[in-house]
Amino acid sequence: DLFSGYTSAGVTAGIDLALALVEEDHGPHVARDVARALVVYMQRAGGQSQFSAPLQGPPPRSPALRSITDLVTANPRGDHSLGELAKHLNVSTRHLTRLFHDELSTTPARYVENIRFDMARALLDQGRTATQAAILAGFPSYESMRRVFARKLSISPTAYQRGFGTAHRASAD
Repeated sequence: DLFSGYTSAGVTAGIDLALALVEEDHGPHVARDVARALVVYMQRAGGQSQFSAPLQGPPPRSPALRSITDLVTANPRGDHSLGELAKHLNVSTRHLTRLFHDELSTTPARYVENIRFDMARALLDQGRTATQAAILAGFPSYESMRRVFARKLSISPTAYQRGFGTAHRASAD
């Protein structure tokens, strides 16, 4: 049996397993291309970034940093303060900041913000209210999410939702 010894629990875990197998056989660049190909939107419109933060650029080379990015991606609502993330790896905050800068060209806080922003957009696309999206994506408040949307897209979360609603939501009207 070709895949004996490989198991996963659920669809998302199965996708993760498949991507890990592709990476093992063909390298991280091919695995990243496959992951990008799996990102499918019902309707694409101008102003939406194409891929989520974890899929932009190369994955972290360092297993330690990869464990942090996986942690944040798996649970954007968690306490992902610089101190907590550094404690998770048992490294100094300065060292963790340096890892993020060297490997991902960003800061830990900006990475967490990008993950939360992507989740909030997906929740808005699914028809959640802006307040629900803020809470579920891990923003401390609606206002903090609104500031991120204004900075990144120059529109409010509500305006984003009106302008970029999905076909799924439109068909429910």
